[in-house]
Amino acid sequence: MKTLNSLSFLAFALLLPISLLQAQNDKIPVHDPVVIQQGATYHLFCTGRGIGHFTSTDLENWTRAAPVFSEKPEWTDRVVPDFGNHIWAPDILFHEGKYYLYYSVSAFAKNTSAIGVATNKTLDPEDPDFGWTDHGIVVRSVPNRDLWNAIDPNIIFDEQGQAWMSFGSFWEGLKLVQLDASLTKLQEPQVWHTIARRDRSFQLSDKNPGDAALEAPFIFRKDGWYYLFVSWDLCCRGENSTYKVVVGRSKTVEGPYFDKEGVNLFHGGGSLVIQGNENWYGAGHCSVYTFGEKDYMFLHAYEAADQGRSKLIVKPIRWSSEGWPMLEPMK
Repeated sequence: MKTLNSLSFLAFALLLPISLLQAQNDKIPVHDPVVIQQGATYHLFCTGRGIGHFTSTDLENWTRAAPVFSEKPEWTDRVVPDFGNHIWAPDILFHEGKYYLYYSVSAFAKNTSAIGVATNKTLDPEDPDFGWTDHGIVVRSVPNRDLWNAIDPNIIFDEQGQAWMSFGSFWEGLKLVQLDASLTKLQEPQVWHTIARRDRSFQLSDKNPGDAALEAPFIFRKDGWYYLFVSWDLCCRGENSTYKVVVGRSKTVEGPYFDKEGVNLFHGGGSLVIQGNENWYGAGHCSVYTFGEKDYMFLHAYEAADQGRSKLIVKPIRWSSEGWPMLEPMK
């Protein structure tokens, strides 16, 4: 979930010259990064006006590109009145010759939310086939109807090639639902699971998401396991951010997912992967990929030396002998 602090900083970031962004190496100002490679170029998409977009050839030096949507998708005002085109938490994938970009439209601290999807044949704006086609809403959460929140999508294919979308924030936990073959709609009849949740200290409602802070699921498949990475606690609060990443794993995409101690993520489990410290107030909303022969985690963190502003962090992943991800601490 994004706050006004994150909005104001992202607005500031849009004014930065490209040369400064390049000089900052991997520490570009982003929230909620996802990455995909086309040819020799890595494309990073993130929360921002029209969906933020950066490119790199080395995963270190990044250049700002044009946003995905110069104008807000036409349907968004029906979900969030007077929507400002500040789009959250995308996910990107390539499937059967086409790029799919999922994204979140939401009102702050409410489950007045929807996940949309747009497609493109290429990510190269110089290619004559370049152009985003928006397909509208994939799933929507409605106050007074749903106790879940339709934001923070991530797509995974299981061993049979079935596409699943995980998503969610606060309320009654993180959901997993099947997509149909078009990848733009839910499969019918619908198949849903709750894959992670945390206990609350008080009763939630359509007006209050509760205090069971978790969001941003990302499922990564490796060596016969599905690893569910989840962000706990509070993002987007500068020096008061407490974001951290935890993980569980399962032999099936539907779960259940268990942490190192055997605790089900449905019952509040989660083994710590990375957290903030005196230099970085919080670290979370991760995505995980294999590029070449290495696995990487991309996430954002709030830098103490820069007034708690959110920056991109890229970390290689090592794996323990028991098959659990390990990252170097924040420095």
